[in-house]
Amino acid sequence: MGESSEEQECRGFLASLSVGDLCGGIVAEVVRSGAAVTLDGFAARPLGVVGTLDLTWRRRRDAVVEVGLRITAEVMAVDLDGYRVLLSTAATENPELWAFLKGLRWGEILSGTVAAIESYGVFVALDDGPGHPVFPGVGFITYPELSWRHFESASDIVAVGQRVACEFLQFDTTNGEARLSLRATRPDPFQAFADGVAVGRTLRGQVTKLVPFGVFVEVADGVEGLVHVSEPVDAPEDVVRVGDQVQVVVTEIDRERRRLVLSRRQVPPGLR
Repeated sequence: MGESSEEQECRGFLASLSVGDLCGGIVAEVVRSGAAVTLDGFAARPLGVVGTLDLTWRRRRDAVVEVGLRITAEVMAVDLDGYRVLLSTAATENPELWAFLKGLRWGEILSGTVAAIESYGVFVALDDGPGHPVFPGVGFITYPELSWRHFESASDIVAVGQRVACEFLQFDTTNGEARLSLRATRPDPFQAFADGVAVGRTLRGQVTKLVPFGVFVEVADGVEGLVHVSEPVDAPEDVVRVGDQVQVVVTEIDRERRRLVLSRRQVPPGLR
């Protein structure tokens, strides 16, 4: 079936919008998932959608949105097939911060000071750009991006007040953050390991972790491999313990996935 005349008008109106444009409109409906907005220039039905997380970067209790409220928002995406445009009022609420974050480029090195360590990541107060209206810093490092090596706590890698230089990964438009990587500024020990070790090599390593599907063994500084559960005849905890030194054979090296597969069964009898 073809589009109705109203749908054609909707598509034509939406096609005139681009990501980054500013749109004005009136809130037509407020639901748990956000707000529907009747945009200036198209009164037939609400085409604008502001998700809950795009309403504000401030505390949610500070976000007051009600039917009839006039808003100005930035276009985040245009969905022609869904006849809607995704908007952010957080962008217009913090124009200086938004402009700063939009101006960053992937791979750019940003410097700053560790402002806070949380259970979900590390905040960094950047040297350049404005501060954040809510968080301790505009920069944010998730745990996987802190280090190539295994660690138990973020405090093993960084400390509050420490100076850091990180690689910019992306602009998190939901939280108004610059997602950063500290490990990207360090050599990857796995790649160095892979340069010097071939499949079939016998290595000595230390058991670091027992999991239901196998045993992790550290065979080089910052490089762990997995001996699959099918390797030991019994349960892992019945064969080895954390801290044990064991001989293993390298059976697979996956550089792209940084995956190392090891075998105890293939170790020559004279080396076991």
